[in-house]
Amino acid sequence: MTLYKLIQQGGPVMYVLLGLSVLATTLILMKLFQFFRIGLFRTAFVEESLGALHAGGPAEALQVLKNKNHPVAQVMQRALHCGLDPAMSAKDADAEVSRVGSSKIRHLESWLRGLSSIAHLSPLLGLLGTVIGMISAFMRLEAAGSRVDPSLLSGGIWEALLTTAFGLTVAIPAMAAFYYLEGEVDKIRAAMQDACVQILIYFNKNAEAPAQEAAALLEEETYGV
Repeated sequence: MTLYKLIQQGGPVMYVLLGLSVLATTLILMKLFQFFRIGLFRTAFVEESLGALHAGGPAEALQVLKNKNHPVAQVMQRALHCGLDPAMSAKDADAEVSRVGSSKIRHLESWLRGLSSIAHLSPLLGLLGTVIGMISAFMRLEAAGSRVDPSLLSGGIWEALLTTAFGLTVAIPAMAAFYYLEGEVDKIRAAMQDACVQILIYFNKNAEAPAQEAAALLEEETYGV
C-alpha cells in the first residue's frame, strides 16, 4: 500500500500530521543552514583571540575577531569595546555584554520552540485520530447489527492506529533534532559567557569580582584566616 493510500485510510488527522512533518523538516533545515552559514561549529578563534589579548593587548584580540559573523565573536568584540571605555563601570560593562549576548542567543533559539511544539503535539494528534477512528469503527459495527463481520472491526482498528504511528514518526525525529540544536545553542552560550568573563576580568570590569573579593574579606574577618 502506498503512502498516499495510508494517509487516506487514516483520515483527516493524517493530513494535519503530514503538514506538521513538512513544517518540522523545513525548520530543521533552516536552523542547520543558519548554523552553518555563521560557522557556529567553528570556535577555534575564541582561544586564539584570548591568547592575543594576553600577549598583545586588546588591539590584537580585535584583529583576530575582525569580520567574523559568529555570535561569540560579536559579543567578545562588544566586551572588548566595553573594557576599553574608561567611562563605563564594571556593572555597566557586565550589563551591556549580557544584553548583547542575550540578543544573540535569542536569535539562535528562534523557531526552536516551534520545533518543540511539533514534537509534543504530533503524538497527541495521532492519539486523537486513533480515538476518532475507533469511534467510527464501533459505529459501523453497531450499524451492522446481527450481521457482524470480525474483519469490519479489525479493519477499523488498524486504520485508526495509523494516525498514532504517523504521529510518533513525526514526533521522534523532531524531538531528536530539537535536543541536538538546543544542545549546540547551550554550548555557544557557555563559550560566550566564559570568553566574556575572561575579557572583563582582564580589564578589571567583571561585576562578580568585587563581590567575590568582599566575600573573601568577610570570611577572613569571621574566621580570622
